[in-house]
Amino acid sequence: MDQVSVPVSLHLYASSVPLFNGLNFSDWCEQAQFHLGVLDLDLALQIEKPTTITNESSNEEKALYKAWERPNILSLMFMRMTVANNLKSTIPKTDSAKEFKMIIEGCSQTADKSLASTLMSNLTNMKYDGSRAMHEHVLEITTLAEKLKTLGMNMHEYFLVQFILNFLPPEQYGPF
Repeated sequence: MDQVSVPVSLHLYASSVPLFNGLNFSDWCEQAQFHLGVLDLDLALQIEKPTTITNESSNEEKALYKAWERPNILSLMFMRMTVANNLKSTIPKTDSAKEFKMIIEGCSQTADKSLASTLMSNLTNMKYDGSRAMHEHVLEITTLAEKLKTLGMNMHEYFLVQFILNFLPPEQYGPF
């Protein structure tokens, strides 16, 4: 009995992948790779682009290129559909899905460094001014520290406590 291939909507699968916004590479990449694997289109992400077919190409080379070409085109389309429109124009054109993924990863690392720098600046300049409750101030500092942790910048708990205590007004919180 012959199996009939049922067309699958790439758009349907792409709509369940989080839109890459420059800050969510890990989630985006994991979901994109999963869906491309389910669709059996992940070969283009697993191997380098085979050499272009020429008249001198062997049957094995021709077969590999043919097996790679369709998944590459569809993977590239899939990934492009899951990138925020404001970022698409900044991404260099490529005809390789694997290269496109590496470009996106590079964009993410640049955004991560910029975000980490901003968060660290906010953290080091945050002083308690009495305009809100102390627990709100401490919560904001710990939230910034957690965001930095997700970017690979772990802060030891002891350091964080010392940091909080050092930025309290001494006239009110000197005994601590």
